Amino acid sequence: MGFDSLIRLLLPREERFHELFAENTANLVKSAEAFLAVANARTVEDRQVRMVELRTREHDGDQITRRIFEALNSTFLTPLDREDIRNLAVDLDDVLDYLEGIAQFLVLFEGGQSPPELVQLTEIILEMVQQIESITGLIWDQRNGPKIHDRMVRISDLENQADAVYISAIGDLFRAGSGRDAIEVLKWKEIFQGLEDACDKCKDFTHVVGNIVIKNS
Repeated sequence: MGFDSLIRLLLPREERFHELFAENTANLVKSAEAFLAVANARTVEDRQVRMVELRTREHDGDQITRRIFEALNSTFLTPLDREDIRNLAVDLDDVLDYLEGIAQFLVLFEGGQSPPELVQLTEIILEMVQQIESITGLIWDQRNGPKIHDRMVRISDLENQADAVYISAIGDLFRAGSGRDAIEVLKWKEIFQGLEDACDKCKDFTHVVGNIVIKNS
């Protein structure tokens, strides 16, 4: 093998990572849509049915994350810093894990219609992951810095909205005369906290993206 052939062999296959992350974020958006269906379900049986798709999506996400790590191990040169690629993949995986875990808790909770704040937070998370999907299609080209910045600002605004909804929801849970028993309050608090954590992971994703933009500007 000649030197030129060796160099071509070792060159980064940027399209491989681009495709893997495109697949990963598309799956995450579908997962958030499935979670919204779980949140909107009015019966335990409906939630259980909706949960099947989300569980499948979570499994698919794990497989894509594994393929990203395998690509990192088999690629000599990468289009972005290895640690940044790894952190992006981990944050995406964590968001999906939170959604799947909260959905399981909703099914086990065996409650009726979800409180409006749950649906509000879920809708916010859905838009956050849609923005993330858009960002991951842009980070491979340093000329996309302004477009990435606009989407990061939007995610920050959405996180602020989520914080406000979360605080309102927790306040309602612990308000005197709410009629809820202590066990029910603790259950819903756990659910709302999980959604808040999912929002935080979306914001963590933008922190990694911000570092990537700075490094490549």
